[in-house]
Amino acid sequence: MIVRPRPGLLRLFLIVRGSVLQRIFPQVLVVMALSAAVVLAHRSNPGRVPSFDGAPFALLGIALSVFLGFSNNAAYDRWWEARKAWGDLIAAGRDLARLTLLLDLRGAAEAAARRALLTDVMAFAHALVLHLRADASREGLERTLPPDLAAAAQDTPSLPVLLLADMGGRLARLRAEGHVSDIEFARLDDELKAMNRMLATCERILGTPVPFGYTLLLHRTAYLFCFLLPFGFADVLGWGTPLAAGLVAYTFFGLDALGSELEEPFGTMPNDLPIAALALGIERDMRVALGERDLPPAAVPADFILE
Repeated sequence: MIVRPRPGLLRLFLIVRGSVLQRIFPQVLVVMALSAAVVLAHRSNPGRVPSFDGAPFALLGIALSVFLGFSNNAAYDRWWEARKAWGDLIAAGRDLARLTLLLDLRGAAEAAARRALLTDVMAFAHALVLHLRADASREGLERTLPPDLAAAAQDTPSLPVLLLADMGGRLARLRAEGHVSDIEFARLDDELKAMNRMLATCERILGTPVPFGYTLLLHRTAYLFCFLLPFGFADVLGWGTPLAAGLVAYTFFGLDALGSELEEPFGTMPNDLPIAALALGIERDMRVALGERDLPPAAVPADFILE
């Protein structure tokens, strides 16, 4: 995710990182080169390279803009829902840390159970990053995964589910041994339910892409519009056509590329969610709750990008 102050007017036009310009620069250049070729050919031989009335292109451009708007709204909804789910995980972890404070007051065994529960929360956050982003670093998970789960973690199809089951088992044992009451058990279990809902939400977003036919129609229409645009304005704009077509291509292809990034919020593109940084934040919260002072360094943006 891009983390930077709002740039000034001059800097606004010089920023490349995170602007999707790098992804669409070849397409924009192709449109501008095609526009220059159309203008040159039309002026050299108007009979072979005709121009058309620009009014239909204006109407098509309006329709395409509306279509792109709907597409980007759908992509942003996926991105925002994913961010809310991670916010819910942060809240559930903090609530669990707060609610389990009562265990520290009931003896050494209960305090050890609290430490094990909060360690599972740390490992769950890092395991979820790996579950959603296969090429993520395993450093955080290796630092927090309980040793007694290391063997089971090699064979399980879903490590976050395994960690939820481990937390549920610990709570069940606390209740069976009389360390917590029914009401306390129910309240603690509510936080595990919230973590499970968050996991299911992320899996739904990851496993349900935007319908391919919808994306294909948008791509085709954007490319056809930008490639045909020079024929509609070669007469009106002359050698200004490449610049105008380039600006239109930058807008349409840029919105398309940005929507592609947002619809996959768990990736590693500049505008995707910094789930590794969020997981590290959860680990730091849990270690503070356990009274630790030697915390892992907080995540910091690298070249304005937080991962």
